[in-house]
Amino acid sequence: MTKTGRVYLVGAGPGDPGLITVKGRDCLRRADVVVYDYLANPALLAEAPPAAERIYVGKSRGRHQLPQEEINALLAERARRGKIVVRLKGGDPYVFGRGGEEALHLREQGIAFEVVPGVSAGFAAAAYAGIPLTHRDYTTSLGLVTGHENPEKKMSRLDWEKLAGGVGTLVFYMGMANLELITRELVRHGRSPRTPVAIVRWATTPRQQTLTGTLADIVAKVRAADFKPPAVIIVGAVVELRQHLAWFEERPLFGRRLLITRAAEQAAVFQQMLEARGAEVLSVPTITTRAPQDWGPVDAGIAALPNTDFLVLTSTNAVDFFFARLRDLGLDARALGGVRLVAVGPKTAAALSERGLRADLVPESFQAEGVVELLRAVGVAGKRVFYPHAELARDLIARELRALGAEVDAPVLYRTLMPEQGGAELRALLEKRALDAVIFTASSTLENFVRMVGEDAAHLLEGVALASIGPPTTRTAQKFGLTVHVEPAHSTLDDLIEALVDYFTRTRHEPGMAHQG
Repeated sequence: MTKTGRVYLVGAGPGDPGLITVKGRDCLRRADVVVYDYLANPALLAEAPPAAERIYVGKSRGRHQLPQEEINALLAERARRGKIVVRLKGGDPYVFGRGGEEALHLREQGIAFEVVPGVSAGFAAAAYAGIPLTHRDYTTSLGLVTGHENPEKKMSRLDWEKLAGGVGTLVFYMGMANLELITRELVRHGRSPRTPVAIVRWATTPRQQTLTGTLADIVAKVRAADFKPPAVIIVGAVVELRQHLAWFEERPLFGRRLLITRAAEQAAVFQQMLEARGAEVLSVPTITTRAPQDWGPVDAGIAALPNTDFLVLTSTNAVDFFFARLRDLGLDARALGGVRLVAVGPKTAAALSERGLRADLVPESFQAEGVVELLRAVGVAGKRVFYPHAELARDLIARELRALGAEVDAPVLYRTLMPEQGGAELRALLEKRALDAVIFTASSTLENFVRMVGEDAAHLLEGVALASIGPPTTRTAQKFGLTVHVEPAHSTLDDLIEALVDYFTRTRHEPGMAHQG
């Protein structure tokens, strides 16, 4: 007999995937089935095991993927199969999320369940819009109202007199279709027409927009701006504090849609760095890394480490592949005793640090030329240099160090290839004018980008800012007839991001950008 499973009603939060609770994330990580809705960020689905069944049951105005009764039955049916089921719901399951109905059905069916609260959309929308829902100088009472009740009821049956006069701050969920009724009834029952109102759309996401007005004019403003759901309506004097406390929409890259082209395994950290500055980040890798076709030359270089003076690593990829190969050979960092470690820049040095090693030498200029100048100053004549590198790397380091009298062993440590997929997605983004900038962190990513997009890449990129990590990548862009708009003084991700911030700060009010958020 199959053991009955369990259902977790998990609040996904309002949109920002970082706002899910630790317990909610842990439930996802052990789920056999994930049943998710319209307002649950799809990025959270990546937390579930690859083999987990993912079932979309989203509901939006006028569109129902699956009726509520069938959702209830689905949860119970999968649990009876012995599955761990996560019902992933936007916001909080018990705040206008029909989680109560689902829980009652599960109890009636004898199915074990747990509720994992989430950050409710109303609370998050207010916080991200810079509006404290309560403040002792403004109000200490708060009311939550659904503006889209059970179809058998009418909003006009609400106790508008109490709502208008007895509650300081009102938050209406799903109320855009009834906005005119809401404003009219509040004024009719005694609320001042001058009462501030804020409407927050797509709260906590890079698409967040906030529209402010009063009960007297907010309807006209919504019509003029074509402001559509999903949105939360906040009514009360606390809305005035937004002018002092807004923060989310004021981050320097907010509203900018940026494309990164790094390899998938390197994209996540860079994406997080950009998102922290407010950007909406799309990732379409134009490069993928693979092991060399023959490990023999690398293995020979590793065997010669006891007689090696310098190990030069010029990327985090190089660090990853080198130490993976050490491990495959049954070795560890002790094999580097007596070898001076040269890292091309701070990110490569940080990758070494994660493995308990400190880079002995890091050049001031974070590129191949900087490595050569640093070792020239140190002196490498008669020294042995081990420089395992990417297959398509420039030969500048090996050539110049040999000219300085060094014995240089420079085997291919990893290959960089163009992905088979992604070209159609890149073209679609460019044709839709959906990007503010495309960011390249290596010449190879740029070359592959052009090949994947096609011969008209330069034309499709018109009006889109191009960001380059440094001079070699910029020269590659120029070879293809492309203009680079952003290049940092130092070839690091941190400096590249600061250069992007500076660029978009200067061009904020200038026309011609592809996407204004």
